[in-house]
Amino acid sequence: MAVTLTINGQSTDANPGRSLFDQAEAMGIDVPTSCLKQGKCKECMVEVVEGMEILSPPTEAECHLKGNFRLSCQTFVTSSVGKVRCHTMRRGHMRIERQAFGMPAQGQALELDPPVTRDGDRILIDGIEVERSTGPIHGISMDLGTTTVVLRLFDLESGELIADTSFENPQRFGGSEIMSRIAYDTSHPGRLLMRTLAGYLSHAIEKFPVNPKTIYEMVVVGNSTMRDLFFRQNVYSIGQTPYRSITEIEMAEGKRATTSLVQSGLRSLLPIHPKARVYGAPIISGHVGADAAACILAADLAHEDRLIAIMDIGTNTELVVGNRHRILAASCPAGPAFEGGAIACGMPALDGAIEEVAIGDDGKFKIRVIGDVAPEGICGSGLVDMLSELLRTGRMNERGRFEDDQHRIDLYHGENGDVYLLESDVNELAQAKGANVAGLQVVFNTYGIGFDEIDVFYLAGGFGRHINVEASKRIGLVPDLAEEKFVRAGNLAIEGATIALLSKTKRRELEELVTKVQHCRLETHPNFFDFFVEGCQFKAVETISCAR
Repeated sequence: MAVTLTINGQSTDANPGRSLFDQAEAMGIDVPTSCLKQGKCKECMVEVVEGMEILSPPTEAECHLKGNFRLSCQTFVTSSVGKVRCHTMRRGHMRIERQAFGMPAQGQALELDPPVTRDGDRILIDGIEVERSTGPIHGISMDLGTTTVVLRLFDLESGELIADTSFENPQRFGGSEIMSRIAYDTSHPGRLLMRTLAGYLSHAIEKFPVNPKTIYEMVVVGNSTMRDLFFRQNVYSIGQTPYRSITEIEMAEGKRATTSLVQSGLRSLLPIHPKARVYGAPIISGHVGADAAACILAADLAHEDRLIAIMDIGTNTELVVGNRHRILAASCPAGPAFEGGAIACGMPALDGAIEEVAIGDDGKFKIRVIGDVAPEGICGSGLVDMLSELLRTGRMNERGRFEDDQHRIDLYHGENGDVYLLESDVNELAQAKGANVAGLQVVFNTYGIGFDEIDVFYLAGGFGRHINVEASKRIGLVPDLAEEKFVRAGNLAIEGATIALLSKTKRRELEELVTKVQHCRLETHPNFFDFFVEGCQFKAVETISCAR
């Protein structure tokens, strides 16, 4: 008999003595590596879902990994019978929002004014020569999320989008949420989180249909921790009250004029032009980072008279409320539950993820799966649907308890495993939702308005683009507003990064804009805990008034 090995949903018979890397390679599965299977580059990670007990013990090269993460080149099957299920940190092309919904394509939405220009055969960055070439000039915008990384490649002379890609953030081996990543980076020498990410970015960039050395500019947005890790900043202070980036501290001390960061392509360990400029957009304050600032730029709040709300739901949910007169922003430590993390059958929005769930009149589940393949798990939009349907049909109450003392509800039975929801999963989702709702209540309370006074409510990000609004309102993930007020805005963070890449004028506007945004520190609000407890219940969210 042979071991049944399943990698990224593909199965094969595996005999003892062969590494998971070699098995994957034989199956045609691309596993990132830069060291030819020597265990040095730390890129060939897999997450083992089942069968860890029949794999070889971790080697010294894997001492930086914890939990179910292994280096595939160091991991061998040691039994002749059993099952092993695992996946790489790059399970394929993730679903990308290529354009912010309802907004013009970049290059048309603004006047093209990139910092990188040409003067004959001289290529200049802000007027300073970095290369002699008659070849093309390219740039990259990047949204560096805790869970997902999105890249866009542009021709900077025409503004044309040439290619885009996305992948799971491989830094998950250091923890699924921000505080874990900070603790990992602080306690492990060698910038392992940054180096591992740089390896994955390098592979992604090398697969673009251009010579990487023609990439002269890169704009990076992300929450404060993700951005600072990429730029090799010490992130310890972001994890300690009052939760400030070292750039924010230095700016307050007069040591710098902005919280933005700049480094060369060479220092970034990327295969782009060594003198390329890599620009980390400015953060707002605390955990409210450059991604929130990019959302504000993309939504053009600096020129809005209407009252706008932006909610970018993720591991760290960004909340923004305001217009050109006043802008408030906050970051909610929601955790990874609504992105599939910490959920028994949770997964990102990849092929095989259940993205829509309904319960028919016969009581049976009806599902829709990304890629129209056999289900492997359930992603955020599917989780919202499932909670809503369980609540609607009375199979779950407002406190997240299943009927008839059940602890598990099966959604799908398949040869490669079942997809189900545990009552403990619902508790994880309730706490994530509670953090988001508490953030909403604090920001609106601080602004002095009710939810119904908002003119437009942008649901940003890939998750926000695909969730069912009615289902979200039923479980209390978003306010109970009229349907027409909601706009599924797509990835506003990558849109803002793109605007900053293509326009010097807009980049200057971004630098000025962040200094005018008021940061709401949720934990200091006297009613935060009450808001959180109320928000953990699965019911419609309405404005809670309290003394300010």
